[in-house]
Amino acid sequence: MAKGLYHYLREQWKRPFDGEHKEIMKQRLIQWRREPAVVRVDHPTRLDRARALGYKAKQGIVVVRVRVRKGGLNRPRPNKGRRPKRMGVYGYAPAKPTRLIAEERAARKYPNLEVLNSYWVGEDGQYEWYEVILVDPHHPAIKSDPELKWITNPVHKGRAFRGLTSAGKKMRGLRKSRGLRGTVKHKWKRKQKERELRKRHEASGKARLPPIREVPDYHKGPQ
Repeated sequence: MAKGLYHYLREQWKRPFDGEHKEIMKQRLIQWRREPAVVRVDHPTRLDRARALGYKAKQGIVVVRVRVRKGGLNRPRPNKGRRPKRMGVYGYAPAKPTRLIAEERAARKYPNLEVLNSYWVGEDGQYEWYEVILVDPHHPAIKSDPELKWITNPVHKGRAFRGLTSAGKKMRGLRKSRGLRGTVKHKWKRKQKERELRKRHEASGKARLPPIREVPDYHKGPQ
């Protein structure tokens, strides 16, 4: 069976730093380091990924490449007397993934646009680059598009800052593939099952569960 262009693009981006694509990525990163942190681009670098996430080559849609610094948020080392444990230098990690940080920076740069989605395009030892798809909710071409007009509703305003994008939902643990693991509802259901099976400490000793009443079956008749 013949395979299309997007198939080969996906295969190439599975290992972008191998083969002939390695030299292209190297030249890109050298150029991207010299550019500002937020740059508007004419065309998506990964066309297959952008189209899968809702990109269309039409008015009202903008693609922005954002640079985010990698690593933790270590503080400057104090010059006053402290033991190493209390210096407060290490252990400060960002609470949000770099992809969500990139979306928020793009949304601040273009406050009249809304973030549709984003995807990874490259990284080196110091930075990561993401391309963010932005949509103008006031553009007539977006209002008349049946697949994108949902974003014109005011309830989606500021969705990047409210954890409503794909990266935000992943950070909040709302992926369906993860199920309810780690959520408050999952923990409550697990503890409730243990209480019913009398495996928890609340169900042992003085704090016992009320006895289970047996409901008589009137259909059997007197015995």
